[in-house]
Amino acid sequence: MNIKRGAAGAAVIAAGALVLSGCSLPYESEVIEGTEITVSWNDIIDNFNSSSTSGNNIANSNVTYLTTSSFNYYDNSPELVQNTEFGSYEKTSDDPLTVEYTINDNIVWSDGTPLDEADMLLSWAYIFAGVTDEEGAPLFNYANPRADLASATPEIDDNKLVLVYDKPYVDWEVQFGIGSVAAHAAVQLAYPEIEDAQEAKDQLVEAIQNKDSEWLAPVAEAWEADFQSANTPESDLVKLSYGPYIVEDLVEEDYVTLVANEEFAWGPSPKYERITIRQIADPTAQVQSLQNGDVQVASGQPTPDVLQLVQETETADYHTSDEATYEHVDLTFNNGGPFDPATYGGDEETAKAVRIAFLKTIPRNEILEKLIHPLNPNAVVRNSILQIPGSPMYDPIVEANGSAEYAEVDIEGAKALLEEAGVETPVEVKFWYPEGNERRAAEYELIATSAALAGFDVTDDSEPNWEFTDTAANPTNPHDAVIFAWASTSLALTGTDQYLGTGQPSNFGGYSNEVVDTRLSDLETELDEDEQIQIQIDVETELWADGYGITIFQFPGLTAWDQGVEGIAPAPLAPYYFWNFWEWAPSDGATAE
Repeated sequence: MNIKRGAAGAAVIAAGALVLSGCSLPYESEVIEGTEITVSWNDIIDNFNSSSTSGNNIANSNVTYLTTSSFNYYDNSPELVQNTEFGSYEKTSDDPLTVEYTINDNIVWSDGTPLDEADMLLSWAYIFAGVTDEEGAPLFNYANPRADLASATPEIDDNKLVLVYDKPYVDWEVQFGIGSVAAHAAVQLAYPEIEDAQEAKDQLVEAIQNKDSEWLAPVAEAWEADFQSANTPESDLVKLSYGPYIVEDLVEEDYVTLVANEEFAWGPSPKYERITIRQIADPTAQVQSLQNGDVQVASGQPTPDVLQLVQETETADYHTSDEATYEHVDLTFNNGGPFDPATYGGDEETAKAVRIAFLKTIPRNEILEKLIHPLNPNAVVRNSILQIPGSPMYDPIVEANGSAEYAEVDIEGAKALLEEAGVETPVEVKFWYPEGNERRAAEYELIATSAALAGFDVTDDSEPNWEFTDTAANPTNPHDAVIFAWASTSLALTGTDQYLGTGQPSNFGGYSNEVVDTRLSDLETELDEDEQIQIQIDVETELWADGYGITIFQFPGLTAWDQGVEGIAPAPLAPYYFWNFWEWAPSDGATAE
């Protein structure tokens, strides 16, 4: 499960493939001169590298999706679509698992530099932790490095890369891709004296092949730090694009405007010359902006009042459905707070009792009834960490994973656990939610009120930014409990080690369990479905028994758009309604000039 945490909601099985139908060669742009569309999201890009731990969120990846291309993507079915106008990939061997990737000859960055094997080799270096520092840690601060999957340095040729896996891997088809950072840009930002793009790429390739961590260290630092920008970057290297659009203007916590990339000549052509994404955190304000004509698309975390407002908007169409994104509360195990064994002299059982007691107070059914059922009357509490309600694996996992212990709020049970553990009350819990998020603010109030009945003093520790997710700046999460959502970008079965595995970059709570680590590793090579279910039961049994955290609900999606726009077709997977942006067009039948 490729997962991103999202300001929108969030930070599997090899799917069947379809062939992308696009423009026939020679390429002809369908951009309509002078057209523009303004859409809304509840957060805005602040990092042009959505592959880094600090940049791995939906607001950033939405823009990445508009400014890059890929070997494949998911449509709104969701089905995996092979993007043959960008490149191709082929599994050439099962033993060892070997995949050959080829980028088409006409793909270039927006500065005219070819996208080639150097960019793919850089992607290998951070995705598979191909280069490490002196202590053996991954040199690049990637959101989900996998040093155990494809450790051999790939063979490369003109626009080609051959990836050899260390073991069979069920999700190989969605494991590798090229990010939003140009290889030559990362090098030139680290070494400004290198002015020629090809020289920069040549030196990078040589350094990676020789595992020259000393030379690569400044490149990795630039890859992590230099692409963080909340306003229009001073250097064009930061915002290079090889997709249909390039960032033209960015204003912190306000808007980002993208303009059609003049170098783009592959894949389906967009229709609008400009797309502006406005940051509007309040979903009510989003709909009001839609009604006023200030934006043409509104989407976010809806409330019942927001749905009613959309239904009353005669000039808009809308779509509702569950998204592949789920709300959850995670607890922090290593910050000296109430859920950390160190607080109790290293007593693991006491800390576990406090965690379980707190989770028993979370009013999941009340949250569902008051905040979600008005939007989706059929919504259910999610009781699996690894599987979505309705999936074939969900019911057998839930029956055996221990989540039944949290089926109802149990104030008396929580009190008894604290008393048996000898923990004095009130127990202070610093609770984080993204400030300005109306629905999560309501969830916090319900949680704080319920937890107080058992002796927990839940204090508002919210702030608007997701600072705890930048593990380079904040190795330890300062919050005791956090509420956000994981947004799936694929139907992959694996990938949850990204946040459940010991020491993994997106494991913000410091959770560690050897059984979980081992069984998640087993899942990656297991092809038998019954055994896949058993592995997930084993993992979830540990998680629920440890008081890791608690799942709450699947996101109800609501997207509304002005009837003057055609082509909006929201998808359950991230990037949601952005997935087919090239099909957006004015509905008056205007044609390209």
